[in-house]
Amino acid sequence: MLKKWLEHIEEGLIAFLLAAMTVVTFAQVVARYVFNYSFVWALELTMFFFGALIFLGISYGVRVGAHIGVDALVRALPARAAHKLAIVSTLLCILYAAIVIYGGWIYVDKIYTIGIMAQDLPIPQWVPRVVLPLGYALLIWRLGEVLWNLLRGGNASLLGDEVADAMKLLDENDSKGDAA
Repeated sequence: MLKKWLEHIEEGLIAFLLAAMTVVTFAQVVARYVFNYSFVWALELTMFFFGALIFLGISYGVRVGAHIGVDALVRALPARAAHKLAIVSTLLCILYAAIVIYGGWIYVDKIYTIGIMAQDLPIPQWVPRVVLPLGYALLIWRLGEVLWNLLRGGNASLLGDEVADAMKLLDENDSKGDAA
């Protein structure tokens, strides 16, 4: 129940950020080229939304298996060795994310302590930057789910399978062509 709730919040926030970025950018273009006016804060706000979209999208990509990577060596290994390598890879990803959280927290804390304000918006700079450690904390949560599934003997992956996705898309297109 909590997991589904978090997933809906994650998806909703990503959709909101993408929509808000689009609306702000569209409004800026219309204001500039139609009314010869420019919103000073539009670029900075769009950058903040884009940064949040990236850091929240990392964990979403793990959840849906959308990250790409080079896995030719892993696919050449026997299933048991590939499974063990997947566990090690996931642990290394968790370690990396923990390091980024630690460094990100130090970074955000320094900005908060110094009191740096955003250039064009009347908000403290730490507010949009806090998404860095929060996004990586969410990434650790998702990687923990992958690791748990792997440790239970499940077949979890950090990467998407481009070949399987392409074949599925080809099959869908073929079936649509047959129906027409």
